[in-house]
Amino acid sequence: METLFGLPALVVMAFLGVNSIKVTSGGQSRLVERLGKYDRQLQPGLSFVLPVVEKVVSHESLKERVLDIPPQQCITRDNVSIEVDAVVYWQLLEHARAYYAVDNLQAAMVNLVLTQIRAEMGKLDLDQTFTTRQEVNEALLRELDQATDPWGVKVTRVELRDIHPSAGVQQAMEQQMTAEREKRAAILRSEGVRDSELNAARGRAQALLLQAEAEAKEQTLQAEAKAAAATRLAEAIEANPAAAEALRLLLASEWMAMGQEMARAQGGSVLMVDPQSPASLLAALKGLQKGQT
Repeated sequence: METLFGLPALVVMAFLGVNSIKVTSGGQSRLVERLGKYDRQLQPGLSFVLPVVEKVVSHESLKERVLDIPPQQCITRDNVSIEVDAVVYWQLLEHARAYYAVDNLQAAMVNLVLTQIRAEMGKLDLDQTFTTRQEVNEALLRELDQATDPWGVKVTRVELRDIHPSAGVQQAMEQQMTAEREKRAAILRSEGVRDSELNAARGRAQALLLQAEAEAKEQTLQAEAKAAAATRLAEAIEANPAAAEALRLLLASEWMAMGQEMARAQGGSVLMVDPQSPASLLAALKGLQKGQT
């Protein structure tokens, strides 16, 4: 009887002895209560717990963790309904405070994040929710880190993943974007036509300017050529008396021919010249011939 009684006792003692040995890995934490009261936190490594008297009540990771926030409906400042979801990165710094300060830590954090997201979205217009996402993330991080500090939790990062307006709002936004693109295209087309017309006008103006410059140069060259010819003729007459005499004979011949033409003219003609100026006589004769022609 003593042998049969002693064997179960040994089995119970062995079982209790095995359960009293606790191995805590790195990055993990165990909380131990003694007779229903918090006693200590087991460190990584091998630890012993008194059977019956002590009990491990919580086993948690101290590593950074990810909390997935489900999509929720929010109302912006301009009364637009949007759907927002997020992801929160957090770390348990004080295991005992988290265990005894709040029941179901992760559920409490999810509700807290949802409340803060709704509050932040209510401060912004619809357009701002897309353009100020980084600012919203930073504001959520500050508020959540402060709110979870009494729980021994450190919020390290908050990221808004998706912001989805309602179907009607999305359709209106697409129509607005289409109208903006058509407006920009029309502006670009009108600017292209304007630039083309300006370039054509500049081309015509430059062509007219070049033509006027060319005509002015041509007239200048002709005037310079006539002046040079007259100068050379005067110099030749002055230097060669025989040439002057030949010019007078030529002028006399021209004068006689012109007199015959004047005699044949019906209404008659009067020619006023300086007989001492061969040049004026030539000019008068040429003018008279042109008038009769």
